[in-house]
Amino acid sequence: MATVTTLPAASRNLTVPRGRRKDPTPSLFPNVPDPRDTGPDALLPPGPAPERVGIARLAASSPCADAKRGTEYYLLPVRSILNHCDSDRVPFSWTVNPYRGCEFGCQYCYARYTHEYMELETSDFERKIYVKQNAGPLAGRDLATEKVQGEHIAIGTATDPYQPAEREFGATRAILEQMAARRGLSVSITTKSNQVLRDLDLLRQIAAHSALHVNLSITTLRPRLARLLEPRAPRPDLRLEAVRELRRAGIAAGVFAMPVLPGITDSEADLDALACAARDADAQWFAASVLFLMPSSQKQFLPFLDAKFPKLARRYRDWFARSGYAPEAYRREIAARVGGLRRKYALGDRPIEKFQPHEGPQQLAFGSNFSVQGATAQATARACAAQSPLHRSGSLGSRSSPAPECSGD
Repeated sequence: MATVTTLPAASRNLTVPRGRRKDPTPSLFPNVPDPRDTGPDALLPPGPAPERVGIARLAASSPCADAKRGTEYYLLPVRSILNHCDSDRVPFSWTVNPYRGCEFGCQYCYARYTHEYMELETSDFERKIYVKQNAGPLAGRDLATEKVQGEHIAIGTATDPYQPAEREFGATRAILEQMAARRGLSVSITTKSNQVLRDLDLLRQIAAHSALHVNLSITTLRPRLARLLEPRAPRPDLRLEAVRELRRAGIAAGVFAMPVLPGITDSEADLDALACAARDADAQWFAASVLFLMPSSQKQFLPFLDAKFPKLARRYRDWFARSGYAPEAYRREIAARVGGLRRKYALGDRPIEKFQPHEGPQQLAFGSNFSVQGATAQATARACAAQSPLHRSGSLGSRSSPAPECSGD
């Protein structure tokens, strides 16, 4: 195991031993990047290899801080922690991703393309984790700017803020500490990990003076299937228990059934069981979004289907050969089914936060419409960025496709 015993001064705050738009809506997926072949297999002109620039150059020079569990951790110098997202596709203006890469290794993860920007293989996404240096001070500086006030900040839009690296580097907690020291923010956290409960003290402080909600992403209640799809993520029951504990602590929390995987997690029985479990955990909302499969993600997910779900592989290739989205008719059917489950279990479709937080418990209202792709920009901003498809049975048994989100540095 290669371990750096002395870390650069700018990164010491990370080595902790333990660790625009006014309607934030449920969407795990950022803006789709412009289509381009930037991966390691891209064809290059003859001659010397071009010099790395930008994030690829920074990644190449990042020191290795630790290596274990078959994963290497690097310290990545960055200029900011808050990333501006100027897109009609998503209902928030700012994103925070304390890490690049994610050790949970979800087979379907759309964010693998972010490693291609660093000129790394998409398969390195769960094996080479980049920890953003100086996260606390940089977040404090970014949060002090007027342009952030009144705008929603979404934490965990591309990589999980509570992946295993957080226990050792504490970048997420360092950012939350800065948020807890301020008033009038609007913040959401999306995670697959019950480790979020470690920061209940900070979440209470934030919620006392700002709008805050937490989304637990759960794709299935079946533990063996979850382990297959999300190899290192906490079990589904632990995530549901995290929802229950957050609610007991007075924190607004709900469940994201994202992504819904065609023919794998989209059966009516599976979605019904998940919605029921969300209700029993006192979740305030239940949202779903169908699989969004970019080319970089297909490199990982299609071979996985060939090995584990060979009967579905051809259908996926047909559906996603020309687009990252599943057919619109299927997405609409899934959206309708999820809407029925919300009504059945008296769950909201999404949190709509008031952007003038006040003393005392935060207040949230819940809308009744969950828009699908194809809605106008205004409807998308207000009703959920067009990403909530539900299921339909057919040749695939059920299908699904999610929508995009804003990636971070």
